[in-house]
Amino acid sequence: MASYNRVILVGNLTRDIELKYTPGGTAVTDVGMAVNDRRKSATGEWVDETTFVDVTLWGRTAEVASEYLSKGSPILVEGRLKLDTWETEGQKRSKLRVVCDRMQMLGGGSPGGGGGSRPQPQVSDAPVSHGLVSDAPVSDAPVSVEGGSPGQRDAQPTGGGAGYEDPDIPF
Repeated sequence: MASYNRVILVGNLTRDIELKYTPGGTAVTDVGMAVNDRRKSATGEWVDETTFVDVTLWGRTAEVASEYLSKGSPILVEGRLKLDTWETEGQKRSKLRVVCDRMQMLGGGSPGGGGGSRPQPQVSDAPVSHGLVSDAPVSDAPVSVEGGSPGQRDAQPTGGGAGYEDPDIPF
């Protein structure tokens, strides 16, 4: 049977970050997120519902979050659900949490949110994989992040202009 465990959440931190380290020296922190949902009720009134989610950040992601984020900061996290189970005074307990693979700091002007017009960095401890959408050649041109969306590349020559017949060009 196939399974797929991915979660993407956008919300605000509910408390300041307390960075800790494992005995092996790996950074770790547990943060709380408030994720809001707004929908119309049966009577036609707008109802706001807040879901509180615990998220665990590891490694460099945890260090960056503790340096730049604080209570109220808007973030996007992508990760997987993990069920924690334990027993307290004879009662079995369990709780779902998100183990973060990728974190993106969002917006500006909020506490710890970074406030400028610069794009916020993406932080990930997950292995990087690159896939091609088409058979078009890949360019080593710099990625433009100031004027456009992240990942948008600057315009590249198509090969029909002057100078393309030069035999010293290595392509």
